[in-house]
Amino acid sequence: MNLKNPFNNKKKSISYLLKNGKFINLKEKKIEDKDLLLENKKIKQIKTGINITSKDVEVIDCSGLMIAPGLVDMRVNIGEPGSEHKETVKSVSMSAASGGITSLICMPNTSPPIDQPAIIQSIQRKAREVALSKFYCTGCITRGAIGKEICELQLMKESGALGFTDGYKSIANVRVMKRALNYVKSFDGLIIQHAEEPDLSEEGVVNEGEFSTRLGLVGIPSYAEAMIVERDLWLVRDTGCRYHVSHISSKDTVEVIRKAKKEGLNITCDTAPPYFMLNEFSLENYRTFLKLSPPLKTEEDRQEIIKGLKDGTIDSIVSDHTPHDQDAKRLPFNQAEFGGIGLETLLPCTLSLVKNKLLDICSAISLISINPSKILGLGSGIIEEGSEADISIFDPDKSWKVSSESFYSKSKNSPFDGMLLEGKNIMTFVRGKLVYKS
Repeated sequence: MNLKNPFNNKKKSISYLLKNGKFINLKEKKIEDKDLLLENKKIKQIKTGINITSKDVEVIDCSGLMIAPGLVDMRVNIGEPGSEHKETVKSVSMSAASGGITSLICMPNTSPPIDQPAIIQSIQRKAREVALSKFYCTGCITRGAIGKEICELQLMKESGALGFTDGYKSIANVRVMKRALNYVKSFDGLIIQHAEEPDLSEEGVVNEGEFSTRLGLVGIPSYAEAMIVERDLWLVRDTGCRYHVSHISSKDTVEVIRKAKKEGLNITCDTAPPYFMLNEFSLENYRTFLKLSPPLKTEEDRQEIIKGLKDGTIDSIVSDHTPHDQDAKRLPFNQAEFGGIGLETLLPCTLSLVKNKLLDICSAISLISINPSKILGLGSGIIEEGSEADISIFDPDKSWKVSSESFYSKSKNSPFDGMLLEGKNIMTFVRGKLVYKS
């Protein structure tokens, strides 16, 4: 590795000794001064004062740095196949590795959509060639993601699909949704819903309210999100299926999910950094990089998302990485595409909750590691002896200005472009191999 090429995708495996770092022990929820020995793709030893002089072991001084589990990002949109000008398997893997993400789960809204096993196998084969991250897929619930005919969900599960979703489209037809829930129940599958009532959101581009009126833009009622979740919960009660809501953004949705969890329903959810860091006033200059789906909401909604993260209502934070080229974003606001990139800002945005004393470091890192891993059944996202060595080493105090032009993603549409953040990933290990070093 060198400064010009900080990535390493060679197959050769060597051992590493990580010295003098602050180890984030999620199992016991504490920070420890311990060394880590990585050998044969796994974490062989965690203890104080490990000293090895073998030339086969590379010693890395982690003074001033934190050693955390590799991040697990359960909502990543990729361009390949079909829109390689926006993102490829290689560019998204580089972007993820530089951000400390060791496991990423791609959404099925590719072209063609991931609605059959062969497409999953093709994407995973390309990811193995790049060899910078663990690459997983979700499959479409319906053929072509058009909401009518259910796919062969079990066959996709057998080919590696971790869950099923129509990406950025809600399943509008209740009968189709019930069939899908009943189908995946037979093999303990996971249904992932983008909650937004399609008829209410049609032609809408921002959150509906006084601000959208002032901007002269068509709004989407905030309850369009909670409405779909409440509808689906009747089906979850009936089927008992595992159900996950993606990138929630409104206070109403938080309250609906909070009540459902108290009821004991099998429901989980995630949010993304824009919804706890920004509100609709960020759109004042009609900046299309901030045109997101779901749209940014009010300050009251933002505060409730934070409350949901603090009390455990929200299980995970995702990047919701949605790359678009300049031609798709540098347009009048109504015409621009929805979505922003987020792989390289996921860690520092999550750490902002710690900097602002809203969460402790173990709770924050759990939201982007062990929690999504548990939802998806990955068995990763934690550091312990014997586990695969998927590790992010980061500087929690590193201040930097977001410049999407310096990102490894092919697209540059970051909602946080120009913002000052604290916390930067320095090194990333995947299965014991140092794949990224800044």
